[in-house]
Amino acid sequence: MYTPSQKILENYAEVMVDFALGKGKGIKEKEVVYLQYDSEALPLALVVYKRILEKGGHPMVRGIEESFQKILFETATDDQLKFFPKRYNKALVNTIDHRIYLIASIDPFLLKDIDPKKIITANKSKQLLKKWFFEKEDRGKLTWTLCLYGTEGVAKEAGLTLEEFWREIINACYLDEIDPIKKWQAVFSEIKKIKAKLNSLPIDKLHLKSKNTDLYISLGEKRQWRGGDGCNIPSFEIFTSPDWRGVTGHIFFDFPLYRYGNIIKNIYLEFKDGVIVKARADKNEKLLKEMIKQKNANKIGEFSLTDKRFSKISRFMANTLYDENFGGQYGNSHLAVGSSYHDCYIGEVKMMRKKDWERLGFNESVEHCDIINTNSKTVEAVMKDVSKKIIYQDGIFVI
Repeated sequence: MYTPSQKILENYAEVMVDFALGKGKGIKEKEVVYLQYDSEALPLALVVYKRILEKGGHPMVRGIEESFQKILFETATDDQLKFFPKRYNKALVNTIDHRIYLIASIDPFLLKDIDPKKIITANKSKQLLKKWFFEKEDRGKLTWTLCLYGTEGVAKEAGLTLEEFWREIINACYLDEIDPIKKWQAVFSEIKKIKAKLNSLPIDKLHLKSKNTDLYISLGEKRQWRGGDGCNIPSFEIFTSPDWRGVTGHIFFDFPLYRYGNIIKNIYLEFKDGVIVKARADKNEKLLKEMIKQKNANKIGEFSLTDKRFSKISRFMANTLYDENFGGQYGNSHLAVGSSYHDCYIGEVKMMRKKDWERLGFNESVEHCDIINTNSKTVEAVMKDVSKKIIYQDGIFVI
């Protein structure tokens, strides 16, 4: 079985702790870092734990064993699935300054025989925790990041050997560079230049055209484009949270979606006045429809584009973190159904209230699910004066 070298793991840990957290600045001495990891990622978790200590931080650790989840969904009553230790979770949120999650799924289909309604019921119980995390992040008091640890199960699903899978991780995260952080800083610097150009344009709406896709997206008031701030490693996407009410048309997604222990293929969504009015899939259409039946999961929270000049990801990885950053021949765009990102608002986020987010068309949902299109596409910006400008074509920003 292939195992990455100690040097690669150390570089990975430094990228996460010294760079990704703190929105590109790393952690500070005496800050509390909540480290969550799937059990297969233990080798990396140990190195990350050590790096947090070396930087003077205080690590809190929680290992996650997927088999416990399966037992929970096979055995628990609805009351048990809804259990939420409120005081414990509130104390956790109050204590930590940063969160890291190391993803290492053993089997992408471990929960394939579980009724999706049970998983959705359990997710709803975590909505308050998600709200608390978002509120602390809005106040500028919390940062987070996540990354992928390669496993045999996911590599097999991607059609790769474990060594090939890890080679994609190493290339995508620049882990074999002499100075990976310096490389990331250079890439983020280029991403920030594109963001600045996008944010300077008086865009009213976007028009996305691709295979079986013709979609209009209203940008909305007081919006900005985000990206290049370390929340995911790797992260090459440039995204915004548009006004959900101004989405009209249809879109096709060619990359499979792994969700709730299953796979959904060839997704087609049709929008009218911001709401999904038609949802189809060649595989697991019923699951897709069950997912978007959740409150406000039939509206979008994010629109994203990845420039192929930045992303070195050229293979399907059977994992959303990598697939939503796919470079390949044509880059990618993705929509997220469900919750919006508040940091896409221009202004004092911490001064906003629920009614303010609603007024501006920021969506709120327990769901946030990224669905990916890697086909050749053109994105045209329609300006407030009705003039038009192509901003993205064949995988590259052209502004």
